[in-house]
Amino acid sequence: MAHAVNEPEVLIVGAGPAGLTAATYLARFRRRVLVADGGASRACWIPLSHNMPGFPSGITGDAILKRMTEQATEYGAVVEGGQVESLTRDGDGFIARLNGRDLRIRAVLLATGVVDHHPDLPGVERAIERALVRICPICDGYEAIDKAVAVIGDDDKGVREAAFLRTYSDRVTLIHVGPAEALTEHEEMARLGIELIRAPIDNVRLEGDRVTALSWGGTFRSFDLVYSALGTSPNADLAEALDARVGEDGRLFVDAHQATSVKGLYAAGDVVRGLNQIAVAGAEAAIAATAIHNALREADGWTVRD
Repeated sequence: MAHAVNEPEVLIVGAGPAGLTAATYLARFRRRVLVADGGASRACWIPLSHNMPGFPSGITGDAILKRMTEQATEYGAVVEGGQVESLTRDGDGFIARLNGRDLRIRAVLLATGVVDHHPDLPGVERAIERALVRICPICDGYEAIDKAVAVIGDDDKGVREAAFLRTYSDRVTLIHVGPAEALTEHEEMARLGIELIRAPIDNVRLEGDRVTALSWGGTFRSFDLVYSALGTSPNADLAEALDARVGEDGRLFVDAHQATSVKGLYAAGDVVRGLNQIAVAGAEAAIAATAIHNALREADGWTVRD
């Protein structure tokens, strides 16, 4: 597949931490890299991260993305706003449709992430921005120490998240909003002292630094923190259209080099089966970028690999 000198060799779909890390690596490998930024990375929801390596005082999601974008473009990566509408095979490479034009690409990295299932509550976006409703206890469970914590769930995932948060507080309540039969871990909740409330939540009131949830027959309850355990949906449509292997949860299977089951198609970050963490996404992206570079070198006749 012939390429003009100014055409991108590698397309990265997604401008979150995984995509931008890979862009920096590939640009420093002197690859022509195009990042398709579909907007609204999951990282932008982070009010203040205290477990981002190198930032002991914390850093906002927006600041993380800004710094990473500046770093990638410093070395020549191009970031373009827009959704990749389709991705099809073209010989040993791919054709991607982006912003009304077709791009011939040698390799693709999917860093498309997942979409959180937020509680159907008025003002939930504002509550997440203020860190009163949270979506990642692994990221910020430490901040829940000795706090009154509620977990909103609709199946046993809510129990598992509530059990995890018992590491930090003995005042954990599970608000189960799903069908009764979806909740089976009653003995575990009783053993850990997790309070159970079965009721839909009608409203959320934000009062200072506390959440007041109105539900179950007009009863008010106040919590310091509320966690959503309603799951996510992976953005894996482009890979599925190429018949890439996915798990029951819809996320992508990859090998030790972050390669999917489709040759030339790689994936990193939350769209891959594993732990949804920025540090993990960055590590996966570094592995994928190096593998892509080496695969392209081999295709160009180089015999020595990094």
